[in-house]
Amino acid sequence: MASLPEGLNVETTLGEAVTAQGVTVTPQAQVVSLRLGQNAGFVWNRPTAVLVERGGQVERIPIVDVTLWAQVGLALLAAATAILMIVSLKRSREE
Repeated sequence: MASLPEGLNVETTLGEAVTAQGVTVTPQAQVVSLRLGQNAGFVWNRPTAVLVERGGQVERIPIVDVTLWAQVGLALLAAATAILMIVSLKRSREE
């Protein structure tokens, strides 16, 4: 496994468990934190799963982060649009 650069940390955390009618539900998230010097940093959390415990058995139910997929799609669309605009401007200047 490759080591991460200094100041960058990736970990999986568990939230506060909630119990109702004999079922315990615990949220799970991935945390990415980047330390920039002593007084600055960046933290990003994303949901990954919910742990459901019933009758002594634990089931992990993954969470599909639709917002993340939408952001990645918009970023790719913006990059493609920028590239097409640059190519179009270069072609029009050559003519």
